[in-house]
Amino acid sequence: MADILTSVFRTFMSQTDKDVTVVPHSACSALLPGDSSVSSSVLLLGDSSISRSLLLLSAVMAASELGVRVVFFTQTQIQSLPVSLQKCVPSPESLKKIKFSYPRTLGDLLQQVAGLHESQNTSPTPPSLIIVDRLEGFLGGNHSEDQSSAAHLSALLCDTSSFLTHILKQRSPSSAPCRLIASFRSDVDSEHAGGESSATDPILDVLDRYFQMRCTLDRDRSYEAAAAGLKELWNVYLSATGITEDACTKEREDRPAAAPKEWKLSISPDGSMEFKMA
Repeated sequence: MADILTSVFRTFMSQTDKDVTVVPHSACSALLPGDSSVSSSVLLLGDSSISRSLLLLSAVMAASELGVRVVFFTQTQIQSLPVSLQKCVPSPESLKKIKFSYPRTLGDLLQQVAGLHESQNTSPTPPSLIIVDRLEGFLGGNHSEDQSSAAHLSALLCDTSSFLTHILKQRSPSSAPCRLIASFRSDVDSEHAGGESSATDPILDVLDRYFQMRCTLDRDRSYEAAAAGLKELWNVYLSATGITEDACTKEREDRPAAAPKEWKLSISPDGSMEFKMA
């Protein structure tokens, strides 16, 4: 899944970085089919508004550039596309590959995710990307219950991703696995370099056991950020998490050219996004 996020970063890369050798926009599909060396689940941490924009960019990229079906779960209606997408509007046909679902409660979400196992929902083509916006909105109340709910939901999401991967492989052995990406806004602010939290969030600890990678958004408060004026600057960190860290490290060693682990994100007053490699 980090491959799709990285493709988003490269697609909306700063013009000053365009001369750097990277995977072309039109060749993003080369990152997916038959490539088992990439992580299939990512937890996106940080500002909810920016996270949602990145989730939408990922959904549209997967549908329009890679031609795969996407299921997007969120509690709130999508009113408009991110500004960056409005400037290069994808075709209506590609947007039809994205199914938006609006579960209101944790129970609704669990039921709808479980429904992806049903045969009528995997025909003719099952989704290759599952997105869940703002997990914290489904996990509220008692902390001990939250941890149990987080484990239940994460396990179901990972199981569903594995199930759909099996279906995709049955239909076409060269198919990429079904990816999973979810966003989460922790109660514990991440203010330390590298996206490391100064305190432990028990819910995040649970989520890290299931998601292979983190993508952390950290507000840049440096002199460079102050000099940027009206633009917001963010640091974006990609890192392995939980029990899969050793496996992910081996995968990265086996790959001929690893994606950058850190990016810079600038957001203009009109909401448009621009990325550059750190």
